[in-house]
Amino acid sequence: MNISEIAKIAGVSSATVSRYLNNGYVSEDKKEKIRMIIEQTGYVPSSQAQMLRTRKTKLIGVILPKISSETIGKVVDGISEKLASSGYHIILANTDNNIENELEYLNIFRNNQVDGLIFIATIINNKHKKLLKEMPIPVVIIGQELEGYCCVYHDDYNAAKSLVNEIIGVGCKKLAYIGAPSKDKAAGLSRKKAFLEAIEANSEKVEAVALEEGPFSMESGYELAKKVLKDHPEIDGIFCATDTIAVGAIEAIKEVGKAIPEEISIVGMGDTKLSKVVSPKLTTVKYYYRISGVEGASMLLDMIEQNQTYNKKIKLGYEIIGRESVKI
Repeated sequence: MNISEIAKIAGVSSATVSRYLNNGYVSEDKKEKIRMIIEQTGYVPSSQAQMLRTRKTKLIGVILPKISSETIGKVVDGISEKLASSGYHIILANTDNNIENELEYLNIFRNNQVDGLIFIATIINNKHKKLLKEMPIPVVIIGQELEGYCCVYHDDYNAAKSLVNEIIGVGCKKLAYIGAPSKDKAAGLSRKKAFLEAIEANSEKVEAVALEEGPFSMESGYELAKKVLKDHPEIDGIFCATDTIAVGAIEAIKEVGKAIPEEISIVGMGDTKLSKVVSPKLTTVKYYYRISGVEGASMLLDMIEQNQTYNKKIKLGYEIIGRESVKI
């Protein structure tokens, strides 16, 4: 069975069947005839033939930093759901937070048949920008704001500032920051800037006694918190740039015999599963990761279907989730 045979049975032209298969305009009566014949015959169009006709592969490349990350998993869920509902499939490229791997995958997707690219970014340097500029396909960036591209990102600055004000508001006076590398504009630089500016705005009653940066890991949180607690035993509040870092820091605080939140209040960011099961439960910021995936995929589909690129930015909100790790 082929398009010509379907057309003959339906009493329409082959061009009409082709338009039907490629979501073009077909009158309702002809559409119903073609649909019924396809159902009765079990006809399945060749994906290769469709690709030749439409110049579309129905494949989307997704570059992500850490496939095992809970938050990245939520983003990918949103992307996958939206793309699948429009008949697209995704090809995941896990970079394991390695910049060279990111650059390699950008090259691979630039030179292979995908209809669009979603880049879940952490650090964007000049090499990234050069390769993104050379992309012959639409690109959407999730997690970072980059001029000239469609982006979906979170309000990291205001979320972090609200959280710092939360621990200042309960009377903490000697604060430490344990964060992600400042090379990461969102999770690193924006959150650190918010911490410092919140301290400065309340300088008459609070001070920052320690600033530390390290990888996105519990091990890093533990080691940096141990260092901070040793160097500054007077600390009564710790701001951590992620929940994962905060969980490691909580273990270090317990190890030195300090009580949470009676002696030290601690906060994280992300509202991960860990934040709910650690003891005490962690005060944190909830971001809308899954929605960021849905919105990013929607923007990419718009560009693919309209056959044009444009610049649109969506900054998503946040919610402070108060739990047991901050004194009342």
